[in-house]
Amino acid sequence: MSQYQSAENIRQNLGRQISPVLIGRSRATELAARLYQIGAPSLFNLPLANGHLGEVASHIVNAAADGERNVIHFINAHCVNQIQRDDHYHKIIEETDILLPDGSGLRLAAGLSGSGKIDNLNGTDLFPHLCEQAAERNQSIFLLGGGPGIASTAAKNMRNTIPGLRFAGTQNGFFTKGTDDEIIQKINDSGASILLVGMGVPLQEKWIAKYRDQITVPVILGVGGLFDYYSGKIARAPLLVRKMGMEWGWRLAMEPGRLANRYIIGNTRFIAHAVKHAFVARGHAERYAAASKRTLDLSIALLALVLLGPLAAAICLLITMEDRGSPFYRQTRIGADGKPFKIWKFRSMYKNADERKAALTAQNDRDSVCFKMKNDPRITKVGKFIRRTSLDELPQILNILTGQMSVVGPRPALPCEVLSYEERERRRLNGKPGLTCTWQVSGRADIPFAQQVEMDLEYLEEQSILKDIKLITQTVPAVISGRGAY
Repeated sequence: MSQYQSAENIRQNLGRQISPVLIGRSRATELAARLYQIGAPSLFNLPLANGHLGEVASHIVNAAADGERNVIHFINAHCVNQIQRDDHYHKIIEETDILLPDGSGLRLAAGLSGSGKIDNLNGTDLFPHLCEQAAERNQSIFLLGGGPGIASTAAKNMRNTIPGLRFAGTQNGFFTKGTDDEIIQKINDSGASILLVGMGVPLQEKWIAKYRDQITVPVILGVGGLFDYYSGKIARAPLLVRKMGMEWGWRLAMEPGRLANRYIIGNTRFIAHAVKHAFVARGHAERYAAASKRTLDLSIALLALVLLGPLAAAICLLITMEDRGSPFYRQTRIGADGKPFKIWKFRSMYKNADERKAALTAQNDRDSVCFKMKNDPRITKVGKFIRRTSLDELPQILNILTGQMSVVGPRPALPCEVLSYEERERRRLNGKPGLTCTWQVSGRADIPFAQQVEMDLEYLEEQSILKDIKLITQTVPAVISGRGAY
């Protein structure tokens, strides 16, 4: 089988395009499956539930009645700001069963990023629907949070509004430090099927995450300052103001001293996060990065042609003089998305090297599909020098100029190697192959193949122009040292 036929086999086996593996969170609960329907929006790499308030409330209460365990949190502009600065809170949010979008800020972010329609499922509007559904299904609610008397007053007001509504108990959020176990026991003994925790972001999320395994209540929601509104402590904005998405302005006017930082500075910060997210979500960041990388590739390749042209000519002469063969060697390699291409190299082996490889297979010094010998008898005298100094790779500047390769990227593999790749190893093909890479500057062939794969995948996931420049500068001392070059 010819190398070209092998390459075609690769394309048939791997497909014409190998897409990056998309890793998403697994939603195990039935409630999550109902609320995270196909087409549900995603913002800031977080999936958001969709639906009308009454519909969402019904699903939540039904899950509680069935004893299905779920943790539900709300996401608004303030939460997004907190995620950027608090890794613990960010991790909790990522692992939450269900996230409900809250506020006009997320609608703005969705519009900027093209993520689709975002329903405003804020806790303050959801609460009465939740209470109505709980009354119909004979499910009881426990309120935890707020100042002394706030939760109990909110419960009383809602009972007066909704006949048949049952609250299993209330507890203010200012309980003595170290009494968490007592509070949890009180909640568990109440027999409630829904627990609302109103301690503010991110305290409530961290408290729920810490004690979730000890709490027997099926459904838990973090609801912020919800109880203050329904106790009458804080008045809600007029309906018209709410429909305009300006309730935050009303709250700021009511409590300017306490909320100025959150809404004036915080909203400005959130808009910056939203614009940044939209830049990535709409593909502008990827296109900009690709254009910048290509510009860097062309600049370095053209500069190398000018500066290293005389050296390349000298190498050509030495190779030809040694065995009268062509100074160049072309070989099929597998590039981005599994597409084959012909790589250019200075010939470092005798002319019959490919035919002699089969007899040497048992002497492979590598622990994988790659074939390497430290004392390969097929290598010429000139070849040993240009391999140790990596000058045999110099003609790949031509592959860079044609766009088949980049200066930095996973090294291009042989067709026979790719055919034996496992699924994870195939992800190396998600990026354009390079002249140098992370493991090339860290030990080259001395790096085990499995570690090379991990280094390549890490590069593809975190690549940037600054990282490329860093690896390029590290390539020179790596070449001089000759470590792992054979």
